[in-house]
Amino acid sequence: MTDVLTGIAQVAILTFVLTSMVALGLSLTVRQILTPLKNVRLVVLGLVLSFVVAPAAAWGVAALFGLSDSQSLGLLLLGVAAGAPFLPKLAQLAKGDVAYSVGLMVLLMVVTVGYVPLVLPLLVDGVAVSAWDIARPLLLLMLLPLAVALVVRARYPQAAPLAPHLNQVSTAALALGIGSAVIVGLPQIWDQVGTGVLLATLLFTVVCLAVGWLLGGSGRGQRAVTSLGTAQRNLSAALLIAGTSFVDTPEVLVTVMVGSLLLTAVLLLTAAELGKRAPAPSPSPSTED
Repeated sequence: MTDVLTGIAQVAILTFVLTSMVALGLSLTVRQILTPLKNVRLVVLGLVLSFVVAPAAAWGVAALFGLSDSQSLGLLLLGVAAGAPFLPKLAQLAKGDVAYSVGLMVLLMVVTVGYVPLVLPLLVDGVAVSAWDIARPLLLLMLLPLAVALVVRARYPQAAPLAPHLNQVSTAALALGIGSAVIVGLPQIWDQVGTGVLLATLLFTVVCLAVGWLLGGSGRGQRAVTSLGTAQRNLSAALLIAGTSFVDTPEVLVTVMVGSLLLTAVLLLTAAELGKRAPAPSPSPSTED
C-alpha cells in the first residue's frame, strides 16, 4: 500500500509541476515576468533573503533547538536550496504578484544550481554535490515546459484560455500529491515528535516569512511573493541531495522529508490567509450611454 501511495504522490507532484508551468506560460508574457526583475533593489533583496538569511536562519534555529548533527544538516539543506514550482501557486492563493513570482522562481532556481554545489561543501566536510544533478530536473520539468508555453502563447494567443483549465488540473494534482505524501510520511512525522525537528522547522518557516514580508518590496503583492518565496525552499533539490549525498545517514533524508511536509502545509495556510485578507479589487468604472 505504501508503494502505491508513493507512486501516486510522485505522479501527482510531477503532474502538478508540468501543468502549473504550462499554465503560467500560457497566461503570462516574457515581458510581464521580466519587468519586476528590472528592480535591482528587489532582485538583490530576494537573493540575499534566500541565499544568506534563510541558510543563516536554518543554522541558528538548529543550534537553538539543539538538533543532532544529522537533523541540523537536514534543516540546513532546506535553508540553502531555493526556488520551487510551488511559489506561483502560493502567489495565486495569496493574491500576490503572480508575474513577479514566476520571475523570482526562475531567478532563484538558476542561482541555486550554482550556489548549492559551491556553498554546501564549505559548510559540510566531505560532501560533494553535482550541479548537473540539481539542474537537470529543474531544466527538464520546469524551465523547459515554461519556455515552450511562453513561445506558444506568443505565437498562438488563442491558446491562453487553456490556462485556467490547466490550473484546475494542477490544483487537484497538488492536493492528491500532498495528501498521499502525508499518509506515507506519517510514521516518520510521528517519530520526529519530541525531537525538536517539527518546532525547529516551524520557527524557521516563520522567520523566513516575517523577514521576507518586512523587506520584500513596496507593495502588498510584492511583499507577499517575497515572503512566500523566502520561506518556500527547493524541496526537490534538498531531497535529491539528502538521498544521494548522505546515504549513510538516513536521518538527514527523514528530516528533509518531514520538514518539507510541514513547511508546505504552513505555507499553504499562510497563502490562503493572505488571500482572504487581500483588499477587494476596485470595481471598474461603468460607462453610461
